[in-house]
Amino acid sequence: MYKAIVLEREEFIAILRFNRPNVLNTLNRQVFLEIISIFDEIQKEMAPKVVILTGSGDRAFIAGTDITEMENLSSLDAREFASLARRAIDSIENLDRSVIAAINGFALGGGCEVAIACDIRIASEKAKLGQPEINLGIIPGSGGTQRLPRLIGSSRAKRLIFTGELVDAKTALEIGLVDKVVPHDQLIDEAKRMALSIASKPKVALALAKSAINRGLGLDLRTGLDYEIECFAQCFATSDQKEGMRAFLERRKALFIDK
Repeated sequence: MYKAIVLEREEFIAILRFNRPNVLNTLNRQVFLEIISIFDEIQKEMAPKVVILTGSGDRAFIAGTDITEMENLSSLDAREFASLARRAIDSIENLDRSVIAAINGFALGGGCEVAIACDIRIASEKAKLGQPEINLGIIPGSGGTQRLPRLIGSSRAKRLIFTGELVDAKTALEIGLVDKVVPHDQLIDEAKRMALSIASKPKVALALAKSAINRGLGLDLRTGLDYEIECFAQCFATSDQKEGMRAFLERRKALFIDK
């Protein structure tokens, strides 16, 4: 069904592999449209509970956006192209499930922007990340100037965006751009381990926690705290809240049913 992305399913996990290894999995219109379609499909399903994004091949997560599609765009065309990219990347961030980026190589430009739209980032020790758009005479157009400062702070984000420099996995971990670095051959196994750990938690509470965090980042503290209370209260309408607290009091493992 999809040409640029391979969709695999394992238990409560969906694994999406960007599958253009001959061009280092670069993004183009087709990839954006497939992201939108796949995430819409996942949003409508009860399963999976966690999504892992990674790249095909051994060199790149996503090495940027396909320059051949952008080179001759007019300003109007560029706005339309960036709007499509935004729809795709927003669909990743707004999914009501947890999304893990398993960064297996280059995550540059649009690839870095895809990664920072995910909830958690695990990097191979071989990974390199950055926003080198300035070297092409442009700026990030798919969230780099907005999500990156919120993730690592404005000064570090400005340095990466203004210089176009790339950082290795160790440096990315130090500045908070990724959450964990693992040996290259352990990357997918580690992502699956984390995904299964998250998948064992109650689905509604996970969705409410993600909503509270993501929405709260765009609110002042007082409004964010008000929204957190609303999400907290909604948990008490679920069977899993009753089961979780009962199991704790009875000193046994909770058996969540995602309701």
